[in-house]
Amino acid sequence: MSRYTGPVTRLNRRFGQPLFAEKKSNGHKPYLPGQHGPRLRRRVSDYSMGLNEKQKLRFMFGLTEKQFRLTFERAKRIPGVTGEIFMRFLEMRLDNVVYSLGFARSRKAARQFVTHGHIKVNGRKVDIPSYECSEGDVVEVSERSSSRQLAQHCMEDSTARAVPAWLERDDASFKGTVSRAPIRDEMDKTINEQLIVEFYSR
Repeated sequence: MSRYTGPVTRLNRRFGQPLFAEKKSNGHKPYLPGQHGPRLRRRVSDYSMGLNEKQKLRFMFGLTEKQFRLTFERAKRIPGVTGEIFMRFLEMRLDNVVYSLGFARSRKAARQFVTHGHIKVNGRKVDIPSYECSEGDVVEVSERSSSRQLAQHCMEDSTARAVPAWLERDDASFKGTVSRAPIRDEMDKTINEQLIVEFYSR
């Protein structure tokens, strides 16, 4: 399945929460999408719960099905709690780090920001959104005035969104440092990654 490019409000209603930062659920239609309006929810099976949780996280980070599955398989090969390791891999993606630092309004915008060459990692341009950041990496906005103007607008718009504790941001130099890997309590609490682990273990 390719990356989703359809209406995002429909997905927000489908999963009952705002998956995309650029589109917030306004409560206008608090029921599932569809032309027939409100309808009774059918009994949800264990398989359906796992599938929904997997799709919710995949849409949230904007990955294709193949990218998502390969990341999970890599996490499964590492000793430890598979679900937490998997979530950490997603959080440490360059596009997510750029979003978390406030240099972009959404993960989708952060992906575009990276692919257009606006971001450097440790002084070198990196235009691969899936680049995996490591502890100690310095992520900065390119010195070009156009790049910094975009980042400045986004930083001003994202003041209500705090920078995670595992990242440090220097507003004056448009730089951010990955001080350490995130722990589970610092990741999205609306995701039940154990359901995803069980879904892929069937």
